[in-house]
Amino acid sequence: MSTPKKVVLAYSGGLDTSIILKWLQEEKGCEVVTFTADLGQGEELEPARRKAEAAGVKEIFIDDLREEFVRDFVFPMFRANALYEGLYLLGTSIARPLISKRQIEIAHQVGADAVCHGATGKGNDQVRFELGYYALDPEIKVIAPWREWDLNSRNKLIEYAEKHNIEIAKDKRGEAPFSVDANLLHTSSEGKVLEDPYEEAPDYIYQRTVSPEEAPDKATFIEIGFERGDAVSINGEAMSPATILTKLNELGGANGIGRLDLLENRYVGMKSRGVYETPGGTILLMAHRGIEQITMDKGASHLKDELMPKYAELVYNGYWYSPEREMLQAAIDKSQELVSGTVRLKLYKGNVDIVGRKSPYSLYSQEHVTFEEDDVYDQADAGGFIKINALRLRLLKARDRKAGKNS
Repeated sequence: MSTPKKVVLAYSGGLDTSIILKWLQEEKGCEVVTFTADLGQGEELEPARRKAEAAGVKEIFIDDLREEFVRDFVFPMFRANALYEGLYLLGTSIARPLISKRQIEIAHQVGADAVCHGATGKGNDQVRFELGYYALDPEIKVIAPWREWDLNSRNKLIEYAEKHNIEIAKDKRGEAPFSVDANLLHTSSEGKVLEDPYEEAPDYIYQRTVSPEEAPDKATFIEIGFERGDAVSINGEAMSPATILTKLNELGGANGIGRLDLLENRYVGMKSRGVYETPGGTILLMAHRGIEQITMDKGASHLKDELMPKYAELVYNGYWYSPEREMLQAAIDKSQELVSGTVRLKLYKGNVDIVGRKSPYSLYSQEHVTFEEDDVYDQADAGGFIKINALRLRLLKARDRKAGKNS
């Protein structure tokens, strides 16, 4: 591979990416363009601009992608009710394809021949970023410093930073307590104090949620409106996708909702422990399940639940832009055409309960399920239904008796 001349760096302004920026300039001789995405991580992003300017960067991109993130990535994923290994709401995973997409767009815009990320060689993110890059531009060059350099410890990074007069946050000079990734959907904490999977995570890990024990003693009731599988309102007030998720984060965080301590299987083969907070997403998943309960046909609903683990695995492993994910998305989106209505939820001390649901497209028929007298269902029909379905079981038992099997 020829040496890249101009590279777009996914840049947070933190220690690692600040060192990568200098390393690209010094070791690779590259002109560096920085790209910082506002995905609702809740951090001030202007310091990243100042640091990039101080490093001599001429082209700096800081993009507010919150609405695109929720509308085009989070909401489609939630239509699938996606959970990786039955628990994880994929908050980090779903952000990577958008970052990859915007990096490639910027590379084309500024005439860069390479892109760079700060993911380590042990994690999933390197796979997610690079699968996205190559899917969108098969000819792009990719630089992954953690797979090349010898700065393989926190001490070496700090020594490099001091040598090159790179600003180091005070809390980075000692042992960082844990590593954090955040966006509008979730926070993810890993490493250091969390590396022993038997030790309970300390409470200071949590950034968006109060503990359930400290949550209010009074329940909070909310209503979420849906159209075609996507949330469109809270308590009757229409809101944009990012505004809805922001509001649900506030409600969930205040009620101790959305904490998860997970020992997961990384795509690269090892197990890792992550502590996640997904307050708004946890509420949204339950609400979406609630509106599907009243609007979706049994066969479609059960088939969708069978497809979900595959869909979630594709997102987790970085295959957002794969044809198989797009095929599954088409099937899922078809199932959502009449998934519209309102779900009422009760939020209380870490729990989300569905307490009501209604829809103009409801498949629920009180006439058919009532325990009172009705004119629409002949209970005698059930006898033939049961006998037909029992036929193979009766034939099996008759054969076994003939063969002398009594079990």
